[in-house]
Amino acid sequence: MTTPKQYEPVLARLTDQEGEALCAQLRRELVEDVSKTGGHLGSNLGAVELTVALHRVFDTSVDRLVFDVGHQCYPHKMLTGRREAMSTLRQYGGIAGFPKPNESVHDAFIAGHASNSVAVALGMARARTMLEEDYKVIALIGDGALTGGLAYEGLSNAGKCGQQILVILNDNGMSITPNVGGVADHLAKQRLKPQYLTFKKHYRRIMNKTRPGRAVYGVTHRIKQALKQSLLPCSMFENMGFRYLGPVNGHDLPMLTKILQYAKDMDEPVLLHIKTVKGKGFLPAEENPDAFHGVSPFDPLTGKPKKEPSDNFSAVFGRTLTRLAQQDRRVCAITAAMTGGTGLERFAQTFPDRFFDVGIAEGCAAAMAAGMAKQRAIPVFAVYSTFLQRAYDMLLHDAAIDNLHVVLGVDRAGLVGDDGETHHGLFDAAFLDTVPNMTVLAPSSFAELEVMLERALFQIKGPVAVRYPRGGEGKYLGTGGDGPAEILRWGSDITLVSYGMSINDVLEAAQLLEGRGVQAEVVKLNQLTPLAPELVELSVRKTGVLLAAEEQSARGCVGQRLSSRLEQAGLPAKTVLLNCGTGFVPHGAANLLKRDLSLDGEGIFKKALEVLGRGETAP
Repeated sequence: MTTPKQYEPVLARLTDQEGEALCAQLRRELVEDVSKTGGHLGSNLGAVELTVALHRVFDTSVDRLVFDVGHQCYPHKMLTGRREAMSTLRQYGGIAGFPKPNESVHDAFIAGHASNSVAVALGMARARTMLEEDYKVIALIGDGALTGGLAYEGLSNAGKCGQQILVILNDNGMSITPNVGGVADHLAKQRLKPQYLTFKKHYRRIMNKTRPGRAVYGVTHRIKQALKQSLLPCSMFENMGFRYLGPVNGHDLPMLTKILQYAKDMDEPVLLHIKTVKGKGFLPAEENPDAFHGVSPFDPLTGKPKKEPSDNFSAVFGRTLTRLAQQDRRVCAITAAMTGGTGLERFAQTFPDRFFDVGIAEGCAAAMAAGMAKQRAIPVFAVYSTFLQRAYDMLLHDAAIDNLHVVLGVDRAGLVGDDGETHHGLFDAAFLDTVPNMTVLAPSSFAELEVMLERALFQIKGPVAVRYPRGGEGKYLGTGGDGPAEILRWGSDITLVSYGMSINDVLEAAQLLEGRGVQAEVVKLNQLTPLAPELVELSVRKTGVLLAAEEQSARGCVGQRLSSRLEQAGLPAKTVLLNCGTGFVPHGAANLLKRDLSLDGEGIFKKALEVLGRGETAP
């Protein structure tokens, strides 16, 4: 058994009055900091009192606090040595927007994807028991993440584990189960009074000392359970094995502190249900919580964005899908709690009976899409690349085996910038290529997205993905996209190949090379799967040199597949593959990340000169 360190919650000595003053100060700083950096504001404002209460009761350098998704972690970071660094939040070289164990000992586990916190916390609790160690384990999950099936798998197992684990459900909008108005509220308040909790603990201990006492306790306990389950939203959790506490006002700091202290002393699975207001304390966020979930820099006084939003691929996707749906009533749209993020607001308003939001449940969305396709509908599942990873099994098993016409709008493909490792779309080109019968299209402009989405809906058979980046288009404004590949620039010295938004950087590199007397041939891939390498092969037979640049992980990337095909064709070409490497890419502005990866125009230019032996090497 390891020797425990000195146990001292960072706010253990804080009075209630000091704690409430601290909450007010944290809110002011949150608004000020996030207004400059952008980030997830509403969720963090709603979790201020909870976070302060947690740090009054638990020592997170010892106890393990596991965040679900991590949208509520900013106050936690501020209270654990990173308050002064908040000006660097989500910035290149600054602190991350999500919990990161390599950033602080107080960050127990990586976060970014939803619904895993309870399962992770259960794993920590079981490890604690196996290794005979002493610390508390807390999982903090929001009501939105509770829609994911993994959350219920974790709850089902955690409730039966028979050991200390505290699950805190931060409910800022979802009704878990109906209750009975004022009676339920009154009963909940009475059950959570310190006097009642103390009486309950001693009553159970005393009555269980004798056989008659145990009999009386059994009867009173059953009566209490029947009354409670008829009036309170707790039966589901207690049926899973949890001791249910709540619902509790998540903005009542003294009460939260008392309840957390009580829960801390319970050697069993406990679920604490708190009710909070998303955006609490900042009127624009309270009035429009969806708009302040994830924000770009804004005016801290008015809440208005500092830059007017410009057109982007997500918006073009949504407009185009709405237009195409007017042509065919079979077309429908599916999202996993990302209506706004994937540009589907207009579709939802225009075709409410053909729009389906399944919540944070990407596997369900993919399986449901397969079922709809089997019955001749044309389902379009719009999803971020990083979250599509969660539906791989359903794509493989439910959609691909029977070659069902499921259409994927793969948003945020490539580098996404400030959200970092958990949100970059660096794996879809590889894992989608492993799905039999899959077609993957990669537009490089708004016009090409429109063309390819129409092809995906009405011309291509089987499962098909249209992948596109975050943000707006670049200098390339092509209107093609019909064939699997096309030559954008003719040359004889080197073949530059890319797709998606990276084509802009490749074209910039070709222009720079021309200034050095190098004629680069630029081949743009419109279709990544099945790969049609014939045009690339023809070009490389002429130039003898291939440089493939892409915002994807190295393993299984398109460049690797092209290189393999050249070998199979017996072409002795020099080959350079520029990509995002074999690890994870940190957070930061996309242009800075591309610079570091040699994926910007300058980096591709230098690599081309290097492989050509023109006397310049890349750093």
